[in-house]
Amino acid sequence: MTIQVGDRLPEVPITIATADGPKPSTTGDFFQGKKVALFAVPGAFTPTCNNNHLPGYISNLDALKAKGADTVAVLSVNDIHVMGAWAKATGALGRIEFLADGSAEFTKALGTTLDRIAAGLGIRSQRYSMLVEDGVVKTFNVEEGGAVEASSAETMLKQL
Repeated sequence: MTIQVGDRLPEVPITIATADGPKPSTTGDFFQGKKVALFAVPGAFTPTCNNNHLPGYISNLDALKAKGADTVAVLSVNDIHVMGAWAKATGALGRIEFLADGSAEFTKALGTTLDRIAAGLGIRSQRYSMLVEDGVVKTFNVEEGGAVEASSAETMLKQL
């Protein structure tokens, strides 16, 4: 079953990429007391994620925060070292939170897995965005196909 608007996020471990290296955390701790604009991508450094999805959030970061987002975060089923390298390579380290869901625990708990085994990528996350307030899902936008529209920063701006 896929998570729905109004549901509380499941409590699972995640790892945050920081300037000091990997920081273990949980979804409960990360989302507690904050309004978070979260978007998920199938893979760091992949063409659509790197060239189309993440750049919109980087360029709209100030506008998202001005409209009430305390934090903007990107999540992927990648290991923390890949997420840390992606954060550094894009210049977004310390500006956007890069969350590693290395074993897909969060993704599985949400019901948003994407089977990319045949393409050699394993189990990944669907592309989506959600507005989360104090751990509760307020909006949830899942992409169809390879588009970056429903989960774009522009859509999130309209929903804040």
